[in-house]
Amino acid sequence: MIILLFIVFVLLLVLGFPIAFALGLSSFFYLLFTDLPLIVIPQKMYAGIDVFVLLAIPGFILAGNLMNASGITGRIIHFCNAFLGHIRGGLGLANVGASMLFGGISGTAIADTASIGAVMIPAMEKEGYDKEFSCAVTATSSTLGPIIPPSLPMIIAATLTGLSVGKLFVAGIVPGLLLGLGLMGVTYMISVKRNYPKKERVSAIKMFKSFYQAFWAIMMTLLILFGIIGGIFTPTEASIVAVVYAILIGLFVYKELKLAMLPKIILESAKTTASLMVLVGFANLFAWIMTVDEIPQMIAAGLLNITENKLLILLMINILLLFVGAFMETIAALLILFPVLLGVAVHVGVDPIQFAMIMVVNLVIGLTTPPVGICLFVASSIGNVSLEKISKAGLPFLLVSLLVLFLVTYIPEISLYLPGLFYD
Repeated sequence: MIILLFIVFVLLLVLGFPIAFALGLSSFFYLLFTDLPLIVIPQKMYAGIDVFVLLAIPGFILAGNLMNASGITGRIIHFCNAFLGHIRGGLGLANVGASMLFGGISGTAIADTASIGAVMIPAMEKEGYDKEFSCAVTATSSTLGPIIPPSLPMIIAATLTGLSVGKLFVAGIVPGLLLGLGLMGVTYMISVKRNYPKKERVSAIKMFKSFYQAFWAIMMTLLILFGIIGGIFTPTEASIVAVVYAILIGLFVYKELKLAMLPKIILESAKTTASLMVLVGFANLFAWIMTVDEIPQMIAAGLLNITENKLLILLMINILLLFVGAFMETIAALLILFPVLLGVAVHVGVDPIQFAMIMVVNLVIGLTTPPVGICLFVASSIGNVSLEKISKAGLPFLLVSLLVLFLVTYIPEISLYLPGLFYD
């Protein structure tokens, strides 16, 4: 019967069903042909979302939407452009830099692609950049959002295994910086080769002014991170603090957020949260069915029967995840595979925090790889460029992402040094 589960799931994906409904409907058809009662559907869905740490998700989503409505996107882009615009390909570098800063507010790649891309893709095209290059830079750099804290996938990973959200947030700092700098390096080399434009260096006064305009947005990330690290508040409390902070900054500092805008922002945040929670619930049901049929044990045994060499196990896991990430959304893949593969990784001596980072970095690469690269589709619709052209233009950036994945996989200190410094 487990074959029926996967056949229906794959068929629904091919037909274009949202991943959440593909998980739910395939689970429903499986239960119809077994002795298991249908009452387990609401039971397991509720069990999946009845986790205290998940309360942080609507808070961070709402805080990100509030800051975005406050004009934060334009300020961040202006700040990055002031510091990097005088370098060859400066707008491309500013695009990556803005994603690094915006990722510390939104925590999601799709929000990054939509917000940064709506401004940067037309601006880069106007300045003479190739349209597919502009879209590729935007889509690829948006993957920094789930890596640089706060990160929604890391919150999900923590709820599945009991790992510390704070440790995971801190563990993502170095990999996020490495990926951001790597993407900047590729952007610069391509810009030099194609002779993309650069602007005149701005004065120190204008540079300071642009920094001041973006200062309160940057402080939001620092407030969240150091508040959690310092034990001042939990991740859930941090999300509420972030909402209050975003409202105060939007109303009284930037003054672009109006009280009349709040109902619409709250409604949009509620819709995003609801869709995510439905995904979490159905994925928990799907994962429970796999556990009942002992699929996790079969996967673990299969990998360990091939070899118990840590390097080879990690290589096989990465290949599996790169394949899965190309067809499945990041959070759904985490919910289904993370608990399964974590057991294998721990068995061969991999630290759980490091493995969580391997999973997150690996799966966000799938957001920029066809056929189901969500960030590619968003950038494609903004820039009106075919998916094929963006994918081709994004190959150099993909290679950098794979290099960072390799480093995170085989150099544990990249993920573990800062958590050890702050927590141990």
